[in-house]
Amino acid sequence: MRGNIFDIQRFSVHDGPGIRTIVFFKGCPLRCIWCHNPESQKSTRDIAYYTDKCILCGECISVCKNGCHSFLSDEGNKFSRHVFLRDSCTACGFCAENCHASAIEQLGRRVTVNEVMDEVMRDCTFYKNSGGGLTVSGGEPLMQGDYLTALLTAAKETGIHTCIETCGYGSPETLKNIAALTDIFLFDIKETDSERHKKFTGVPLQPIIDNLRMLDSLGARIVLRCPIIPEKNLRDEHLTSIAGLTASLKNVTEINVMAYHTLGSAKYGALSLIDEMRGIPAMTEEQKKDCIQKITDELSALGVKGINVS
Repeated sequence: MRGNIFDIQRFSVHDGPGIRTIVFFKGCPLRCIWCHNPESQKSTRDIAYYTDKCILCGECISVCKNGCHSFLSDEGNKFSRHVFLRDSCTACGFCAENCHASAIEQLGRRVTVNEVMDEVMRDCTFYKNSGGGLTVSGGEPLMQGDYLTALLTAAKETGIHTCIETCGYGSPETLKNIAALTDIFLFDIKETDSERHKKFTGVPLQPIIDNLRMLDSLGARIVLRCPIIPEKNLRDEHLTSIAGLTASLKNVTEINVMAYHTLGSAKYGALSLIDEMRGIPAMTEEQKKDCIQKITDELSALGVKGINVS
């Protein structure tokens, strides 16, 4: 069995407790307009081309079998601009392998469970000393349910702590299958208003809430992760609803306010995508603190105790 991933990141301290290795699955059913990992959206391989890194060496032209790369010349007959014909590209990766400047990157690779676990097991000592482990992220891991189940099973067989970062939009059966294999669900709540959720993410809210409640009923440990975006979902009603949703659940241990940043904006151009967040500033530290305080105050008003908001 092989799964489709686009990255493995070691020594992370932001996606679950302790030091963790994050495996990023490729493919996502959502199209969040603020997505900072647009390379994760397509379930198939893709090519990113970074204009600012290109040194116009011409190597990509010589190795591409489909004629996807060409150069425009100026009046002095010198190469002045690289043109990438994405519609003709099969994402074979020859251009990326031969790009001396790393201006071209192949996104996505097929890997076995054993190949991933070989990477994960390299840092077992750090997991034991810090309380860390494996975090599966994406994209959306639920899109590859069988492979996800096999990977989590392998991790638990070796005694590794497991987390899943999920948008919650996926098969309830898959969630049931992995509930006992997952120590913490990092569960995204992107918007609490149904119409706004559909507008911002492209999918309905209710299946996500239904899956969240099902996990809660199964006794799964849940951390709510709430991306807060200026000019989109940064509003008091949403913050109040996050607290209200939390109050209706039994097994939420923590709420993370995920402040919007602009670090992923360059990826949109590299993938020939439109960045709908262009011009919208990153969330300030003061704005984040204000959100944390409002959620905390609302939880207190609802009589909810013992939930850390950060």
